[in-house]
Amino acid sequence: MKFGSQSEVGKIESILIKHPKNAFISQDNIDSQWRGLNYSGSPDFKKAVEEYENFVNLLKKEVSEIHYLPRSEKTGLDSIYVRDALIITRKGAILCNMGKQERQNEPEAASEFLPELGIPILGAITGEGRLEGGDVVWLDQRTLAVGQGYRTNGIGISQLRALCSEFVDEFVVLRLPHWRGPEEVLHLMSLISPIEYDLAVVYSRLLPVPFREWLIEKGMKLLEVPDSEFETMGCNILALAPRKCIMLSGNPRTKRMLEDEGVEVWEYEGEEISRKGAGGPTCLTRPLLRMR
Repeated sequence: MKFGSQSEVGKIESILIKHPKNAFISQDNIDSQWRGLNYSGSPDFKKAVEEYENFVNLLKKEVSEIHYLPRSEKTGLDSIYVRDALIITRKGAILCNMGKQERQNEPEAASEFLPELGIPILGAITGEGRLEGGDVVWLDQRTLAVGQGYRTNGIGISQLRALCSEFVDEFVVLRLPHWRGPEEVLHLMSLISPIEYDLAVVYSRLLPVPFREWLIEKGMKLLEVPDSEFETMGCNILALAPRKCIMLSGNPRTKRMLEDEGVEVWEYEGEEISRKGAGGPTCLTRPLLRMR
């Protein structure tokens, strides 16, 4: 298999990323875009490249195949967050339809690279449907959770359900809170990061109660991110394999909770590539193939 990623915790064998050289392109390009994209500050291009190289070096420790999306005139700075444009299933890729207007061309640009990877397109979210990959979480091979909020709407979720009907048994839809409004990034993966099939890091203050109770009933142990570390993306964690993960540095309490559970934790500095654009390690990556 070259693709198939109906998991958030299986060992990653193949992954898709986009280097800041191909997303940010230059300091002048950054300076012309970051305010309009609602970044908290202007990323420093040189530092971003350095941070990203360190991040990739961590991926290389565990992931055998790393694929880079090429530069595209159709996309902007946000295209570094490759998770949102595509959903990968065992039947092929589903092209998303972005809720953030400035990101509308990212799925098409990503789809142009898929033939090189041997990944067919299963379908696309179209029309008034909106769906971003950060709102989609595989809880196991046949259970899919989707958050409905400002970036993902009911029409998009209905289209996704239809596309996945043959291989998803349980489709869990939860409504995300307003939080700070439509200009802020609040994906479902801002609130939950599976680390193992029975372990997840969560920010329960913003999780819908029925969903949190459902997770516990399913036997999931929840590690609660403290308030102080939610703001620094302590809840945005990429599992490279069961109980082996990458997280942003600067979240020591969350890191300690994970290590107390026997999880191997690797950290990266991400001020330029993550914090300013509000995209953590899950956002920076689109796993293409995970092994059970």
